[in-house]
Amino acid sequence: MNVIEILEDLVKFNTIKDKENKEIINYIENYLSKLGFKTEAKDKYLIMSIGKKQKIGFLGHTDTVEYIEGWNQDPFKLTIEENKIYGLGVCDMKGGIACFLKAVSEMDFSKKENGVKCYFTYDEEIGWGGIEKIIKLGKMPEYMIIGEPTNNMIMLGSKGLFAIRIKTKGIKVHSSTPNKGISANSNMIKLLSELEEFYCKEIKSEKVNEYDVPFTTMNIGLINGGSAINSVAAECNSYVDFRIAKNTHIEIIKKKINELCIKYDASYEIDTEIKAFYNDIEFIEEKNTAGFITEASFMDSKRIILRTRTSYSSRSK
Repeated sequence: MNVIEILEDLVKFNTIKDKENKEIINYIENYLSKLGFKTEAKDKYLIMSIGKKQKIGFLGHTDTVEYIEGWNQDPFKLTIEENKIYGLGVCDMKGGIACFLKAVSEMDFSKKENGVKCYFTYDEEIGWGGIEKIIKLGKMPEYMIIGEPTNNMIMLGSKGLFAIRIKTKGIKVHSSTPNKGISANSNMIKLLSELEEFYCKEIKSEKVNEYDVPFTTMNIGLINGGSAINSVAAECNSYVDFRIAKNTHIEIIKKKINELCIKYDASYEIDTEIKAFYNDIEFIEEKNTAGFITEASFMDSKRIILRTRTSYSSRSK
């Protein structure tokens, strides 16, 4: 089978929210078994290996995001138009898995001193359940390749993510007498304004040149407060995320948020806390990094992580 044929098979599986997880895992296991790979662990995830002393490994998630309106093709059928391939997951990351499956089919492991171990995960797009379970099973090879969409550039690290949900409470009254109530919306605006001012002065100013955006970023993604236009808001919720370039920033941000929550009688909970990592590898000349989060962020940061993407992959029109 060539790589296009393998990818065509993988795209046929509807793995949105792991719907056909069992089917795609069985397909990959059968394919690799014919090449001499042995199954080490299998559940909703799959771990297989070949040879001895596996120093290099491959990891790929089998699930995809949902497709939205605007597709001109069947998302579960591979379509080639103008030298581009369309199908749900061809970039992220069934294309990477297809390339790995094709590559190992062309290798004679009986002549190799070191073997290969491969990992196929689930729940990457929503909750990271697959990689968390695999990590608990034991040590991974020294070198890992992760087939994420990186425009064929090797990535040696990525930013971390610190995301929080903030809640302010008030006293609801009619908007004609706002002096008798407390506006949760107003308090949220003040809190976020102070947080952003603090971020600009204390966090953004610290440069980390390994990243294309060379500093920790802040984004106020969601604000939702109030129940009616003629009422003072009794509750307001916001979602704020920081893409962390320097891990010490996480504790600094936490301290400031705690101060602001006391000041404005607010509360917050941590939605996501993932540290940044960077592996400076001598034999790789271009030191590229990513601003997004992948399963690599859950691994031991001392382990060397590479990310690649197939050049023929493309998202839907």
